[in-house]
Amino acid sequence: MTCKERILSNDYADTLVYTILPEEYNYDLPIDYCYHHLANEWGILYVDRSSAQYNRAGQFAYSLLPKCYGLMERSAGQGRGLNTISLAESGILSVQGAPLNLTGKNVTIGFIDTGIRYQDEVFRDYAGRSRIVGIWDQTIQTGTPPEGFEYGTEYTNEMINEALESADPLSIVPSTDGNGHGSVMASLAAGSPIENGSFVGAAPDSQIVVVKLKEAKPYLREYYKIPPGVPCYSEADILQAIQYLQKYVQILTRPLVICLGVGTSYGDHTGGGMLGNYIDYISMLKSRVVVTAGGNEGNASHHFFGQLSGSQTYQDVELRVGENENGFIMDLWGNVPYFYNAVIRTPGGETARWNNPRSYIPQEFTFVYERTRVVIEYQLVENLSGAEVIRFRFFEPTQGVWNIRIISEGNTVGGQFDIWLPISAFLSSDTYFLQPSPYTTITEPGYVDTAVTSAAYQTGNNSIAVFSGRGFARDNAIVPELAAPGVDVSTPYGNRSGTSVAAAITAGGCAQLLEWAVVNRNDILVNSVNIKNYLIRGAGRDGFLEYPNREWGYGRLDVAGVFEFLAGIGRGV
Repeated sequence: MTCKERILSNDYADTLVYTILPEEYNYDLPIDYCYHHLANEWGILYVDRSSAQYNRAGQFAYSLLPKCYGLMERSAGQGRGLNTISLAESGILSVQGAPLNLTGKNVTIGFIDTGIRYQDEVFRDYAGRSRIVGIWDQTIQTGTPPEGFEYGTEYTNEMINEALESADPLSIVPSTDGNGHGSVMASLAAGSPIENGSFVGAAPDSQIVVVKLKEAKPYLREYYKIPPGVPCYSEADILQAIQYLQKYVQILTRPLVICLGVGTSYGDHTGGGMLGNYIDYISMLKSRVVVTAGGNEGNASHHFFGQLSGSQTYQDVELRVGENENGFIMDLWGNVPYFYNAVIRTPGGETARWNNPRSYIPQEFTFVYERTRVVIEYQLVENLSGAEVIRFRFFEPTQGVWNIRIISEGNTVGGQFDIWLPISAFLSSDTYFLQPSPYTTITEPGYVDTAVTSAAYQTGNNSIAVFSGRGFARDNAIVPELAAPGVDVSTPYGNRSGTSVAAAITAGGCAQLLEWAVVNRNDILVNSVNIKNYLIRGAGRDGFLEYPNREWGYGRLDVAGVFEFLAGIGRGV
């Protein structure tokens, strides 16, 4: 079996590993695998799920299992005519014009998403040729993969332009965007002027590179209990997509903005995990910026915050489960030196006590009068964060109110803990905590310290979007950094809402700053952290609020404000 076949086969598990292995199968080794190296000692191992080695390694190890990511969008609204209000409010339009004339020239913006509708006018230049320099479609296996990768098909700018001149473009470049989310993101960040200038993207002269993510394998969807038909993407494919974009711009030798409109509630909520570490690595390189969406979980009631003490050694967590809920995962994170036990009470009154075994081996609980199964997976010291993590996996949970009593035990009693349910796209809207906390609801990878993470606000009244994820991180790091328009934003594909929309606008603004800093040689050593700090200094702030805060971070995106700040320094203000 080839490496490509292993990567695509549901019989082989995507496993995140922290070691360097031979890329080709070695018959002297007692394991059937394929290995893809990312950077440093980070890699992806595709291993036979039926093997004894995988089953032993598969005993719960949080950092090895790829997380599933969903799209950070809200339901689409009806278009009311194209406009550029969001870009004007973000200080983007004014710096597109004289004297700065920043339109993303010689900057590349990479999108990791649902693909792109490459035939649309908004992705062509004035001569009608494509501004898309490359597409890696992970879902099409009939063409040639990018160099250094084993699956999918790469389409070059020449191939795309050949397709645009053809009577049947899809016969030459069959890559499409049936969902539309990726096309919305690319149009907002980098779209060409259309409709006589009624619409323009933030960086209309930038180059566009696209990765169309393939869907996560069925075994991962089943493990995470992802509902049928809901887009779901494996962390392993997202990691390779970032690597592809990085390699692509090394060939072009141009600054790069990576725009991520996907997110998840799985993870330690401090920016850890392999994806977080890899983004941090890329972000520290010169001329690189990574922009992430803050997530749409602010009002979802999917986060519970608990605090215990010597006088209060337990806390009851009430969880309402909706009708016909097939199942879900719930993660509890706690910090040293505390550790926790749990008592689960069903809506019918049955109880099951989980006595902390300090063991990786999962434990299963069943009930006499309930058809529900609960599997608890555990790590006392999670490999990357060092925190305690308890994963509750519910199978066919009974409708009603469940009570999970979290008990602090041992020599040191007390501490704080957080519990997260999956993102809204992965869970019924009728399943939620009865006493939730709206804070620390940013989705991963939005907690990565070196990335630019954007919340969403409504331009009509300058109010934070009710759905927008709120900070801070579990370790109290400041996220989000800022907020950008993300409610009812005009696009060529109708009005759209979500923090992915805000991230796309922010990514275009970052491309403008990279043009000024790197292309125009004003600050050629910048990286993601430097661009983030430029944006923070120029952010719009209201006098009646304290900054940074959990909703807005350091304020509203204002690219023009960056240059007003710099001009003020020059005048000695």
